[in-house]
Amino acid sequence: MKIEKIIIQNLKCGGCANTVVNSLKEQAGVQNVDVDVETSTVSIDYQGEIERSIFTDILTAKGYPEVGGENGTLKKAKSYVSCMIGRMQ
Repeated sequence: MKIEKIIIQNLKCGGCANTVVNSLKEQAGVQNVDVDVETSTVSIDYQGEIERSIFTDILTAKGYPEVGGENGTLKKAKSYVSCMIGRMQ
C-alpha cells in the first residue's frame, strides 16, 4: 500500500472533507482517504500505480486545488458547492 499526502486549498469544514473523501474513493485502487481539516491535509492510501496528478486533478475539479496551484474565483465557488453536497451526504 502506498500513501500520498496532499495539502489543499479551500478546505473549510467536515462537508468539504466528505466531498474530498467520497470523490477520491471513486478512483480505482484507492483504499482509504483521511482528511485533516485543521491542516488541510489529504492522506490517500492506495494500491497500484496511480499518478499523483490523478489525485490533484480530482481535487481541483471539486474546487480544492493543491497549495501553490491556481485558486481563482471559479475554484473557490466550486468548493462552496462541493461543501454543500458533502454536508448533505
